[in-house]
Amino acid sequence: MNPYLKALPLILAGVLLNAFAQIAMKKAVTAVGMEWSLGPLVRLFLQPWMLTCLACYAVSVVLWAAAMNLVTVNFAYPFLALGFVAGALMSRLILGEQVPPLRWLALAIIVVGVGLQAFTAPDHSDSVNKAPAGAEK
Repeated sequence: MNPYLKALPLILAGVLLNAFAQIAMKKAVTAVGMEWSLGPLVRLFLQPWMLTCLACYAVSVVLWAAAMNLVTVNFAYPFLALGFVAGALMSRLILGEQVPPLRWLALAIIVVGVGLQAFTAPDHSDSVNKAPAGAEK
């Protein structure tokens, strides 16, 4: 199977986890507040939503590492822009936040841009782990 197709679910799952981590963080700081002293920070980082946030980040890093093993950074990295779309959708659906129409338009443009760059994936004959010309492995 083409490594770029193998990497897509890893990349997209990582983006979604990263976006959900933002929602969890918002819920955590809403629940306990945010103060710059030791006691409140400990309370914040022990709050279940903050633990969920950190777990989502940790899993997304593992997924991203697996994707990096399959594809080039310049292919995968633009997919992180989909986090803006996922964050807006989740903030609307989970937090009830309002998203203005112009922002939806901007997010649609992001989706088009990411979609266009996704079509630039080289065929599977390109080696992702090849050293650049003149470099030793």
